This record gives sequence, C-alpha cells and structure tokens, in this order.
Amino acid sequence: MDLSLQHKTALICGSTRGIGLAIAVELASLGANCILLARDEQTLQQVIKELDTRQAQQHHYFVADFSDTNAVRKTIAAIARLHTIHILINNTGGPKPGAIIAADPSAFETAFQQHVINNQVLTQALVPGMKQSGYGRIINIISTSVRIPIDNLGVSNTIRAAVAAWAKTMSNELGQFNITVNNILPGYTETGRLKSLIATNALNRKISEKELAREMEDSIPMKRFGQVAEIASVAAFLASPAASYVNGVSIPVDGGKTGTL
Repeated sequence: MDLSLQHKTALICGSTRGIGLAIAVELASLGANCILLARDEQTLQQVIKELDTRQAQQHHYFVADFSDTNAVRKTIAAIARLHTIHILINNTGGPKPGAIIAADPSAFETAFQQHVINNQVLTQALVPGMKQSGYGRIINIISTSVRIPIDNLGVSNTIRAAVAAWAKTMSNELGQFNITVNNILPGYTETGRLKSLIATNALNRKISEKELAREMEDSIPMKRFGQVAEIASVAAFLASPAASYVNGVSIPVDGGKTGTL
C-alpha cells in the first residue's frame, strides 16, 4: 500500500494545535512538505521546528485569521503563487456551543463565512495547481453532527452539515481530475474544544466536569475519548495515493458512537 507523500506539498489549516497539528506531524512523517496556516505566528514558528525533515522535506508557514476572509484570500493567493499544493486540509475551530433557538442570526453568518466561504476561497485558489499536477486531495475536518446533530451545538450542527454538502458537490465536479474531496467526522476527541464543551455543559447541568466526561465516555462503544493522532492517521490515508478511489465520503472517526450505518 502506497502511503508515501514524498514530493507532495500539503497545506494544513488550524495547524498549531489539536487535530490540525496532529495532521501536520503525520503528513510530514510520511514525507510531505507542510505549509502551516494559522493566526498565531509565534506558535507556527515553534511547530515548524518540530516537523519531520528526514526525507528532505521543506516546511513553511503563513499567518491568516479565518475571521477575515479578505486576509485569507490574499494569503492563499500568495501561497498558490509560490507553491503547488497537492493536499488541502480544511480545519477550522467550531462555533460556540448553545441551543439553536437562542442563537443570534449573526452567529450563523459568521460561522458560514469562516467555514464554507473560506473553504471555497482556498479550494478555488489551489485546484488549478492540483489539476496541473494530476494529483489533489481536499480533506475537511467536520464533525459527527453531520450524521446526528449534537445537543447544544445548534450553530455548529447547521454549518457542519453545510460543509458536508459543499464537499460532496465539489467531489462530483473534481473527481475526473484525480482530485478527491472527503470529510473526516471526529467524535469526542481529546482537544481543547472538547474540554471547553465539557466545562460549559457541566456548568449548565450543575454536575462536575469529571462526571460529565465519564458519562460521555460511557456513551462510546470503545469507552474512551479519541486521540488527535487517531484522526490524523485517517487524514494521512485519505491524502495518500492509496486512497485514490475514495471520493465524496464522510468517515466518522468516533469509536463507534455515531448511531447510523
């Protein structure tokens, strides 16, 4: 099975922590040149130093805040001028938790801009290079809420579903060019976002965070939270030549929690 990413260049969004960082580490270990995109330049500089270079990989970073689409558009234009990107990892932090009935309409607009619109901007800029090289992998990190909405994540559930529909449509158009578009749906994964959600929901329910975390783990057939490296491994497969005929799918990586086929 060909998992080598030598001579491939990957752009990983949100790559200074959590799932994005784990994906950057994994892709670099398989030989990819990694371009990191996030808003914290100091952390980006540190992460670059930690990436594997044993296969003569060259890693770079760019700074952009996904709350500013114009800045993202300018940055990706600069990246596309300098590099041919073969692998795009769309990974952006989710909207704040809360009941959908209480959500201000502006929250939907903001989230749509940060996720769907930015994904579109990045993809439009990079697809010409993918077509020219004859190789493209677009991988979106979304959520299992695409299959079953998650309580108290009203805005997130809505926007994540929009990203999934966008991706499926894009996969139908780009498959003929050897460009695949797929989604990874992480379940409860040990990240800063999960800790924040546990803290918020525990406070709302007036129970301890430890009690809520245990309850959440019990709802998972594997009885534990996922690790970011486990999400990264699936992303690495989808990015590789081995996944050349996997296109337009949403893959839960959730320990079996999602209650659908």
